[in-house]
Amino acid sequence: MRRVVSAITTPNWSCRPEELVLMAREARRQGIRLHSHLSETHDYVRWAREVHGCTPLQFAESHEWVGDDVWFAHMVHLSDDEIALCARTGTGVAHCPQSNARLGSGIARVPQMLAAGVPVGLAVDGAASNEAADMISEAHACWLVHRADPRAGVLRAGQPGGDSAALSVEDVVRLGTAGGARVLGLAGVGTLQVGMAADLAVYDLDEPRYFGLHDMAIGPVASGGRPRLRALLCNGRVVVENDTIPGLDLAALRRDAQTLVTRMVT
Repeated sequence: MRRVVSAITTPNWSCRPEELVLMAREARRQGIRLHSHLSETHDYVRWAREVHGCTPLQFAESHEWVGDDVWFAHMVHLSDDEIALCARTGTGVAHCPQSNARLGSGIARVPQMLAAGVPVGLAVDGAASNEAADMISEAHACWLVHRADPRAGVLRAGQPGGDSAALSVEDVVRLGTAGGARVLGLAGVGTLQVGMAADLAVYDLDEPRYFGLHDMAIGPVASGGRPRLRALLCNGRVVVENDTIPGLDLAALRRDAQTLVTRMVT
């Protein structure tokens, strides 16, 4: 039920270069995965080229930070060769479309990653760049942003503009389920089939925003919003029921959050 990983903010400046190889080898000796943030902005990539003479991913590769036990958040600015490197080594990507849009970082080349066979999961990054941290809104944004990506039409039809076939609802659902499980190395979750853990989210889609859909099951991704969570099962155990977490004092949580925000502001 838990996955411990060795995670630094970024390989390029969170520690000395010679420490990266030691971290990677020790993590692999202990059988834990490696995670960091990489290639998020143009400035980040430019800085790495100026300081290290290579891209952030090339730097990570030279210090043993690639492989099927490694995943990086963002990966917005990757070349064709870098996408091929990720596919070849099994290096995963945690795709954070709302964070990347929030910060103006750009749009990751997720359709190209998927076509190449790169492991990709859906993520929200953190509160510093995602005020909601809501996976439903993340899925909705993911579906929209890639269809609107002006590069998509150039790749498909040779003309600027989006492409409605760039990413389907099913693609997004796969990113948020099986894709994430693959990135995290969780072999027992991610799909609904015999032998897998009973991880189920049951949504109530009886809301006006979903009434006009040909298939209401695509509603949370295609129409967004916040569907009522009737039940959430984690490994067969009910952890949310009728849109509430049993035992959670929401009022106390709100007070704690407001206290912390006030302290930060002042």
